[in-house]
Order: sequence, then C-alpha cells, then structure tokens
Amino acid sequence: MEKSTVIGLVLGISAISVGMVLKGASLAALINPAAMLIIFAGTAACLLNGFPMAQIASFPKLVKMLFIKPVLIPHHEVLRLFVDMSHLARREGLLALEPRLEQIDDPFLKEGLTMVVDGMDPNLVMDILGLDIQQMEERHRVGVLIFSQAGMYAPTLGVLGAVVGLVAALGNLNDIEQLGHSIAAAFIATLFGIFTGYVIWHPFSNKLKIMSKEETELKKMMLEGILSLQAGDNPATVEAKLRVFVPQNKRKAIGGGGGTSDGENAA
Repeated sequence: MEKSTVIGLVLGISAISVGMVLKGASLAALINPAAMLIIFAGTAACLLNGFPMAQIASFPKLVKMLFIKPVLIPHHEVLRLFVDMSHLARREGLLALEPRLEQIDDPFLKEGLTMVVDGMDPNLVMDILGLDIQQMEERHRVGVLIFSQAGMYAPTLGVLGAVVGLVAALGNLNDIEQLGHSIAAAFIATLFGIFTGYVIWHPFSNKLKIMSKEETELKKMMLEGILSLQAGDNPATVEAKLRVFVPQNKRKAIGGGGGTSDGENAA
C-alpha cells in the first residue's frame, strides 16, 4: 500500500471539509448531483475526446499503481547480483550464468542476461534493451499525461458548472430567499473542479512521473550491468559502475571491495 496517497487524499478531503465548517458553510451543500455530474462525467468526456480508447483503458491500472506501488528490485540488491555474477562469469564463463536465470523474476533483467548467455552481439543487446526502455518511458509519459490533462480540464469544467448554476439561479428571481442558496450551490461545481484538479489529478500525475523515473533508472542500471558482464569487466569495475545508480543513503550499507564473492546471495 502506498501510504502517502491514502494520507494525502484523507488530509485533502479533511482540510476542505473542516475548512468549510470553520467558514460557516454546510457540508450538506457538497451533496450536489448536478455539480458532480458536470465535473466527473465532464472530465471523463474530455479524456475520452483527447485520448484513444487503448490508452484510456490503462486508467484503472494507473490508479491501482498509485495506491499499490509496484515492487521494484532495490538498487543495492541489483548491484550485489551483478557483482556476484561477474565473479562467477570470470571463473567459469558466461555460460555458467544460465542456471541462475531461473532465479530471476524481472522480465527485463532476465531477457538481457539471456541474450548475453546466448552470445548476442553487444551492440544489438544495447539497441534492443535501450529500445525497450524508450518504449516503457513513452507508455509512462502517456499515463502521466492522462492525469495532468484531467487536472487541467477539471477546474475549467468547475467554472462551466458555476455558470450553468448561475444561469439557473438568475432565471428564477421570484424567490429572493432561495436565490442565495441557489447561487451558493452554483459554486459547488467550481469547488469540485479545483479540488479534483489540484488535490487529486495533478498530484497523481506528479507521483506517476516520479515512479516512472525510478523504474527507468533501475532498468538503466540493469542495462549497464548486463553490458559490463558481457564485456568481461572485473567485479570491482562492475561495482564501481553500478554504485552511481544506488541512492546515496544506501551506499554505506553496501561497502566496497568488489562485493560478495561467489554469487550465493543473488536474487
């Protein structure tokens, strides 16, 4: 569970609710089906108009990722894995890595190591895996764009909802007592639009962008390790290359000197 998403949503909703009460507004005013329809259905319509259905179909998966973050192999474990495999490859050759492939769950890493064991040309390995990373970045970019666009549409639809509400309110000026309530209700759509745009959609877009960067950096680290193995680099060189990808606060725990020696602790 991605706790920050849950905490952020609860805190955001609480801040608006408590703020309304402190300002003397009634929370019952939030129960406005017309405003909800304009904002939520309107935002959905904008997204459907702006993106192909194949990309919109990924929306539920993206929302799930925001609450249940995909588990990535920690950078320091990837480093240890490659240092261990470099020891093994230098002693017994690259073919000795083949039994280890069954222990690896990450598809990108497994595919890259398989190409190395099969003796594929290094430039071809780099091109294939590099293209894989580029395609992943493009998919992530589209996912981020869906949420950022929703964040742009929602506040504008809120203004539209307010205008519609005001038109309805001013169209019936006979009941002066009810007029104030009607005008107040008209601005609920604006509240929903601004809230969803700047508390939900834009922040979600930013979080997806950060998650994409983390996964991209991890895959680039794997690619560097794969190419180092294929080049026959010694364990110390492999470790020096991959340490730059490890977050600064994790480097002290790794230590130095070529890592573990026999590949027994590989993932």
